Amino acid sequence: MDDFGSWSVLTTNFLVVLYLALGGAIFPVILHLAGATRWRRQVGFLAGTCTALFPIAFVLLIILLANGEMTFPWLKYAHETGAHLGGWHNYRFLVAREVIGFLIVAGLSVAAIRCQYLAEAQPEQHRPARFNTLAVLMPFAYVIYGTMVAWDFEMTLQPGWHSASYGAYQFQSAFHGFLGFFAMMLYFLDRSDRLTRPFEPKIFNYMAQFILAMSIMWVYFYYTQYLVMWYGRLPNDMERYWRMIDEGYLLIGVVFLILKFVIPFCVFLFKRNRHNPFIIMLMGFSVILGTWIERYVWISGSVASDLYHIPLSNAFDLAVTVGIMGISWLAVAWALMNWWLIRHEA
Repeated sequence: MDDFGSWSVLTTNFLVVLYLALGGAIFPVILHLAGATRWRRQVGFLAGTCTALFPIAFVLLIILLANGEMTFPWLKYAHETGAHLGGWHNYRFLVAREVIGFLIVAGLSVAAIRCQYLAEAQPEQHRPARFNTLAVLMPFAYVIYGTMVAWDFEMTLQPGWHSASYGAYQFQSAFHGFLGFFAMMLYFLDRSDRLTRPFEPKIFNYMAQFILAMSIMWVYFYYTQYLVMWYGRLPNDMERYWRMIDEGYLLIGVVFLILKFVIPFCVFLFKRNRHNPFIIMLMGFSVILGTWIERYVWISGSVASDLYHIPLSNAFDLAVTVGIMGISWLAVAWALMNWWLIRHEA
């Protein structure tokens, strides 16, 4: 099962890249629906460059689906006599829904960013009605697709384990991670002096407040499902928590709790920190790192293991993570230059 621990690193990176791409599309949509038009016009296109990560996420998705038993351990005994798995575990159905769902949501995301650009760049030719329509559809698509991904790649890795709030918990946590990444991205772009459309400094304060709010919401979702299972004395559901604790995941579980909630909450309680771009960037790094560790814990710790696997502790883990993150950064940098959001270096 130690191999599954390493393979979980690939699944974790897929989910992080996927939700960075989705976050880049849903973030300007949220600002639009909330009436934050001035804020969206300053940073919406910068967020939209993250949709360049969809091709990378799709390649990772195909790899994970092609290596069925390694990605989904329950597939090894799905056809054994006496194995009773729900219809949701039908592998052909899983592959079909994941591929079709990805293509639909990626298409909607790219279309939303494109319509936003056309509506603002050429308002006389492209009225904002189409963008308004897509903006209304996107939250529904994000929630439905995010719930499906949460079930397939995390919740149902242990057949029979259920949580009524797991879908919301997972995709909200992933959006929280996107905010952390985007805060870092804004900081380095602002310091580069290469932006063709600089944004106002108060945007950093807005990002700090957004991250703080999402940190509080995340910890609520995180403990909601645990309290229901523990207080309701549901031993079958609590089994997953106890196994993860007993098999070594308690320490890194505490680590991601500190990174995603304790540190951002304590730091952003002070007003001066919410106006300091450098501190906001550090909090962004704390959140995205905590999100990566969190996803790994839920995936790798979903099955019984004879040997606890410390993430990023071998060459495979490091090569996969560094390689994927490096390619992802190059994709975002290409989008920034291709959309003329940053000036080319002399």
